[in-house]
Amino acid sequence: MSKQIKAVSLISGGLDSMLATKAIMEQGIHVEGINFFTGFCVEGHTHAIRQKDKEKPKRNNSLWVAETLGIKLHIIDIIEEYKDVLINPKHGYGANMNPCLDCKVFMVKKAKQWMEENDFDFIITGEVMGQRPMSQRRETMPIISAESGADDRLVRPLCGQNLPATLPEREGWIKREELFGFSGRGRKPQMALAEQYGLSDYSQPAGGCCFLTDESYSAKLVDLWKARGTKDYELDDVMLLKVGRHIRPNQNFKVIVAREDGEGRFLQGYKNNYINMNCASHRGPLALIDGDPSAEDLYLAAQIVARYGQGRDAEQVDVLVRDLAGNESTLQVKPLAKDKLPKEWFV
Repeated sequence: MSKQIKAVSLISGGLDSMLATKAIMEQGIHVEGINFFTGFCVEGHTHAIRQKDKEKPKRNNSLWVAETLGIKLHIIDIIEEYKDVLINPKHGYGANMNPCLDCKVFMVKKAKQWMEENDFDFIITGEVMGQRPMSQRRETMPIISAESGADDRLVRPLCGQNLPATLPEREGWIKREELFGFSGRGRKPQMALAEQYGLSDYSQPAGGCCFLTDESYSAKLVDLWKARGTKDYELDDVMLLKVGRHIRPNQNFKVIVAREDGEGRFLQGYKNNYINMNCASHRGPLALIDGDPSAEDLYLAAQIVARYGQGRDAEQVDVLVRDLAGNESTLQVKPLAKDKLPKEWFV
């Protein structure tokens, strides 16, 4: 009896990795998925928080892809390991703070380790030549294969006909003619293939759930590093950068103000880790204070918080302040006028 050939597929939750996986499954290969959790790719999480996103899917798209395809998915936490990739990318950054090429090399390398440890035969990715300006160019695709150590055990089914034959093709495990020759940034071929496979309700045809590609998020991350004087972060930082208005009057502190009730409920979970405040005399948002604020800074923060409450036009607002020990005090402030809130403070 011949050995069952097995492949591990990098599942991002987007359409391309879903199609690439399906294409190899159609050739009779046993496929299992792998998803690496960096903390930066959780769009379903933010959809669940904000009222404005209530119509968007509140799901883990990688799990949804695996369930739809009927395959096992292995989710692996690489938060700590990924820090070096983000902080010291050998190939630099792509869009905003996304270490695009280094990220792909790292994840394929991790997939190769998993492949070897679990006696699988090759790796699948959903890459399409020419789709991304940094990591998916003809000249960078060989870099990913070489630096990851995957070499010719890395199969890219959606553009495989545009690339040299891989080991699985030469060995006859998969048929080259049943791979595809997609290229460029257009999405019509992928969407047509999805329809052919009977796949619908997929997330983001262009993939790209990574917050590091987002200009606003990247600016907040750079601001965090600059204020702390070190390029480091924790998972709490990653999550909080996605939520609220971030206002930094000076290098000592930053105010994170909830924009709606959903964000307020989310920030409640961090009250024990940050100085926090909310309006006591009027309805208003919860805010976290990140940094090392002075008494004057806290007074200014209270004025900012009052500005975003229903007492914004009042002469005086009572703001309840809780320190890290849980002690409460009240500041009586005049809400900061709109023209006293410079746009430069907004991160």
